[in-house]
Amino acid sequence: MTPAARIQAAIDILDRIATGTPAEQALTNWGRNSRFAGSGDRHAVRDHVFDVLRRWRSTAAMGGADTGRGRMIGLLRQQGIALETLFTGLGHAPSPLTPEETILPDEILPGDACDCPDWLVPHFEQSLGARTSAVLDILKGRAPIFLRVNSGKTTRDLAQAALATEGIVTRPHEHIKTALEVVEGERKVSASMAYETGLVEIQDASSQAACGLLNLDQGLNLLDYCAGGGGKSLALAARGAQVTAHDINPGRMRDIEPRAARAGVSIAQIRTADLGAAKLFDVVFCDAPCSGSGTWRRTPEAKWQLTPTRLDELNQLQDQVLAAAQALVRPGGHLAYATCSVFQSENEARITHFLKGNPGFELVSQTRWDPDQAGDGFYLAQLVASN
Repeated sequence: MTPAARIQAAIDILDRIATGTPAEQALTNWGRNSRFAGSGDRHAVRDHVFDVLRRWRSTAAMGGADTGRGRMIGLLRQQGIALETLFTGLGHAPSPLTPEETILPDEILPGDACDCPDWLVPHFEQSLGARTSAVLDILKGRAPIFLRVNSGKTTRDLAQAALATEGIVTRPHEHIKTALEVVEGERKVSASMAYETGLVEIQDASSQAACGLLNLDQGLNLLDYCAGGGGKSLALAARGAQVTAHDINPGRMRDIEPRAARAGVSIAQIRTADLGAAKLFDVVFCDAPCSGSGTWRRTPEAKWQLTPTRLDELNQLQDQVLAAAQALVRPGGHLAYATCSVFQSENEARITHFLKGNPGFELVSQTRWDPDQAGDGFYLAQLVASN
């Protein structure tokens, strides 16, 4: 496919997304119906689509229309690309620009420029204060890709060398000793020998930092209460904890066993119905369901789908998770609460609410990471239960 044909494909996909088709579904359907497209074409089209999703409002404003075509015109203008070289109408290229489309907008309204739903701006301002504009700008860009080096199998230097032999160029994270940032060849990672043999796992640097902050002694019994696919279970097991994984939906944990085998660690699993009979844990870690606002560079569609009602529902669910998890902590043990959100309503406010109803717990620390080039947005609170 030519660069112009890729633009037209992205336009068509964006129009489907605008009518309510989920982005991944729209991309998958296009790929199935476009057998002529090679892997490079699919990756390029996907990048166009996700670049627009991150800038849904500003691209429409810059392009003069809230259509796939208008948004692609706006994105290319933001990127400084000459539109007339792509909108030629030749072959599979988009049709030439109309006279109206050649006119630049007089101004971009602040709400469009920040690329955020209006109702969410106060949540960012309450949580981030003077950092709000900088974080909203960061969320318009692509997120860095980080790997966690499995220290049980290798060192960071050796992992970096092994990746380099397969065309994957990395650089060490400045502050996190297990983290490598992928700077070239990111799409090769999941098929690499370094990944297949468990030398590295894909895990954001902020998530790695949070796992590293947990107060773990060798051999502590730890329950990963909202384990999902087990990324944090693996990181905590690598630190020597005896990890048991739980998720209210056991199907989400189906990849934990093969991932643990690849990493060379052992992770038990427990179902909700069996928690009542289980012994109490030294540490209960809750990576609670949340808005994911700290990861919206990776999942930009979620930014536009979140509603005030859904955020309230998430707050209630977070309270429920904490209430259930605290009963599983042994006297003197630790309860850790985490989200990949930057919103105070999902983080500090939930801990304040929990402590009011649970005087037997004491807050030890709270840490929040803002999304930047060093990682995603993340939050961690650590509490200790009275003896």
